[in-house]
This record gives sequence, structure tokens and C-alpha cells, in this order.
Amino acid sequence: MKTDIIVPTVTQVAVAAVPRTDDLMEELWDIYVINLRAGSMTNLLITSQGYGAVDGNDMSTTVLRHFHQELAANAAVKIEPIQTSLFGIKNEYWVSFNDGEVMMDKRFIFEPGQISAAALETVPVLGKRGVVVQ
Repeated sequence: MKTDIIVPTVTQVAVAAVPRTDDLMEELWDIYVINLRAGSMTNLLITSQGYGAVDGNDMSTTVLRHFHQELAANAAVKIEPIQTSLFGIKNEYWVSFNDGEVMMDKRFIFEPGQISAAALETVPVLGKRGVVVQ
């Protein structure tokens, strides 16, 4: 029976952490979902959570949910800011959306220490430097 269920593979979608500097010259980062697909993504639901251990103590963040009606092809949407103090734990973004009549979803994870200035690359669509997971 399980072999009858077709689970579509999500491709051409990315999540990126992009640094920015505020007026006080404090380092801040923002999380974006990027649609690299030829078509739009509708009913986009993103769930975010951080979890792991810091100095031997378990740590987790509140689960946040974000909804966007549509994300056009080759476009990006800012989801939330992320504090640099959370870079030492896993940061998970579960992205669900409709592709026509099919519900698609994929989990994107930034591993502890992955978000850093040393890992910056050019982020597709945004043209900014950031850390990308696909």
C-alpha cells in the first residue's frame, strides 16, 4: 500500500540566512524563502524552530508559523530575523506549499555553526551574500 503513495520531491526551493547591519552597526541576519521554480508557490506555510545544546544545556526556541498566499517564480520573501545567539543550534524551516493541486513540503536545516561570515555565497534571486540551504 505504501508503494502506491507518490511523494513528490521538492526542488528549486531554498532558504537563506542573509546578514544586514542596522543603524547601530549591530550585526543582524534575516531568513528568506527563495522560489527558484518556473511557477509560483501558493499557500506557502513556513514553520521555524531552533533546537540543540549550548554549553551542555538543552535549548529550543518557540515554534513560529508564517503564511504567504503566493510567492512568484524567481522571487524571495523575508520570513523572520534570526539572532546570532541561535547560530550554535540547529535552525529548522519546514516549508509547505501548493504546486497546482499537489501539496509539497520540505525541511531545511541550518546545522550548528553553519550560519557564519565564512560560509557566505551569493544568494540566488536576491543578489546578496548569505548562507543558502537547498
